Amino acid sequence: MPGATQLRSDLGPCDHLCGARAIKPHSTQCLACLDRGCGWVGLWRCLSCGWVACSDDSPNQHAKAHYQETDHPVAVSLEHDHRQRWCYVHQRTV
Repeated sequence: MPGATQLRSDLGPCDHLCGARAIKPHSTQCLACLDRGCGWVGLWRCLSCGWVACSDDSPNQHAKAHYQETDHPVAVSLEHDHRQRWCYVHQRTV
């Protein structure tokens, strides 16, 4: 889940990075959490469309919900290590 820091390079490259783009984030906050009046732990940006959502460490897990709704596979952390990318398909840091 996003928040994992270990790169699992021993599993080979992730083909889902091919579709990842350097796209601007839609916001700097989790809009779904703001609508509900709640906070989040971490933020992730979808590398397919730029959607920003809260991490799996957050109560509402909107980044995971975005993947489940759209099949956009890779997100990048907006907070700690901006190079940290998570593949939802492989469930690992890539």
